[in-house]
Amino acid sequence: MSGGEVAGILVAVFWAILVSFLALALARLAQVLKAATKLVADVTEQAVPLLADASTTVRSARTQLDRVDAIASDVQEVTSNASALSSTVASTFGGPLVKVAAFGYGVRKALGRDRDGAPRAAERRTVIVGRTVPAARRRKQKG
Repeated sequence: MSGGEVAGILVAVFWAILVSFLALALARLAQVLKAATKLVADVTEQAVPLLADASTTVRSARTQLDRVDAIASDVQEVTSNASALSSTVASTFGGPLVKVAAFGYGVRKALGRDRDGAPRAAERRTVIVGRTVPAARRRKQKG
């Protein structure tokens, strides 16, 4: 065998080993791609129903928020109506009620005194030797 033939065999063996390693690497890469494809398919299979459920939940939440917004606007309208009603009642009945109360107080005070301005007999008593004399008897004793 000559030197050229040995070199040719060495190159052929080198290329055979190189092709074997490349074939092994490509086979492993094919397995990894197959596993990745299966993983993506599984994730897609599970994600689609979850996304549909999430979409339904978001729609339901939006509907509820619309209802809450309507309730809040109704409460605001009722509050403003109640405020207007209370100010109307206060302006309509407030002044006259204060006047009636003052008049009643004055009448009670006036009826609580005698004509000369002294307190009524029930409020004032004279004590004689350890006993109380009613106001009517005192007047008779004085007069």
